[in-house]
Amino acid sequence: MSAPLATSAEPTAALEPSKISCRETAARALTIVRDGVITGEGPTTKGRVHFSRELDADDVRWCERILTASAVADQPVSRAEAEALFEIDGAATERNDSGRFDDLIAKAVVHHAASVSGLPVPPRTVALAPETAIESWAPVRSAGVDVEVLEWIAGQMRGTRRRNRTLTALVASLVGAFVQAPNVFDIGM
Repeated sequence: MSAPLATSAEPTAALEPSKISCRETAARALTIVRDGVITGEGPTTKGRVHFSRELDADDVRWCERILTASAVADQPVSRAEAEALFEIDGAATERNDSGRFDDLIAKAVVHHAASVSGLPVPPRTVALAPETAIESWAPVRSAGVDVEVLEWIAGQMRGTRRRNRTLTALVASLVGAFVQAPNVFDIGM
């Protein structure tokens, strides 16, 4: 059974890596980051100037700490966590993070896709690290990657205002032979 997140009186506690007990609590903590991006207020923005709909380097550090908390560090990224990252991506109309979030979301989504396809993935602390090239561990061809998860990723990417070039290129390379089905894998390349 997973530990509940902190009460509303202690929202910052829910974000601390020591309070992340499982992938579910990590996904819920990521929604707190999303809410801070949307409103410019809340526990993730305390003590600093943060504009509504802006994603900055501090927001990305919150996401990194949540995703690499010790309780989840050796587990694959879950769909709920990946969805929360897509929600953060969609909420941010302004970026002030030097591209770090694009790198993080691409790695997290591919980590999820590879793991649910039964492919080996490194621990999150390695896979999501800024210094780790995604090409060093991500699958490079569609063989073995679950088509349903590729469809899910394409669906998440469809309609987004901002294109993540790394994720788009990786999904396109994974799709490979499936490109003949443009309605399924229309990811806006």
